[in-house]
Amino acid sequence: MNRIDRLHAILTHLQSKRKVTAQEMADRFNISLRTVYRDVKALDESGVPVIGEAGSGYTIMEGYRLPPVMFTQEEASALLLGAKLAEQFTDGSVKRHFHAALFKIKAVLRSPDKEYVESLTEHIEILSRYTPDSDSPQQYLSLLQQAIVHKKLVQMQYRSNLKEEVTRRKVEPIGLLHYGSAWHLIGWCHLRNDYRDFRLSRMLGLVLEETTFDPSAHPSIKEYIEQIRTEADLQEVLVLFDKRIVKFLQEQKYLNGFVSQEECESAVRMKFLVANLGYFSRWLLMYGDEVRVESPGELKTRMREIAEKCSAHHQSY
Repeated sequence: MNRIDRLHAILTHLQSKRKVTAQEMADRFNISLRTVYRDVKALDESGVPVIGEAGSGYTIMEGYRLPPVMFTQEEASALLLGAKLAEQFTDGSVKRHFHAALFKIKAVLRSPDKEYVESLTEHIEILSRYTPDSDSPQQYLSLLQQAIVHKKLVQMQYRSNLKEEVTRRKVEPIGLLHYGSAWHLIGWCHLRNDYRDFRLSRMLGLVLEETTFDPSAHPSIKEYIEQIRTEADLQEVLVLFDKRIVKFLQEQKYLNGFVSQEECESAVRMKFLVANLGYFSRWLLMYGDEVRVESPGELKTRMREIAEKCSAHHQSY
């Protein structure tokens, strides 16, 4: 990257966050801190109102903005892919805003780049087993994002999974997770006096309160995930898979706690961390005699018992 392009990229970076450290810019553009200081000084001398100094971070004076940014074809294509994924993995409240932003981005593209993106749009589709929760009467992702950022309490009516009862909850939201083909809110529940995992499709009503809460009283979403992983009673499992079927495992191995693998003579040894041996044993049985458990012994016993029950069940007909 030549210096002119780098200065433009640094200016864009400075406008993307409230404060940017010199080290952050050095890491992103693979330059020395000394070069960062020179570039920031050059921007300042050219009339860009840079506030801050080395050691404390830099920001741009409020109100100063670049003219519309010109995107490259590669950048516009990346945003197009993001839009395609947003259609699959977000709800209507987010899709609407994403598409509005994408129209603004297309508006500043040069004519050849607009044609490039339009042509590419017709040739990209995302196939997924995931379908957005259709049983939820409302779309809450956008509202919950606001609650998380502004530290606002939310009131919700929530339908539990096991008892199918509807309760009214007051929650201090700490983050959103996407797993198991659904979005989940993690937050401190005043009713249960503990952290709870709320699936968005089970929310029957949601109101953003004006009352704020103290975020320092809660872990970050990353800290919460690490804490759950630490507290979970996970068992290490070693399994040998025939090399012929390894390619068919795909994402299933990750959903079942995959950690690592190593090549053997005619098989692949995989290590898993498993919370439920019963569920894991039934998944392994899908692969019949092309899988063999090395450890633990309890898992071998479970698989043998299930196989014997299955055999007896079918012999009874």
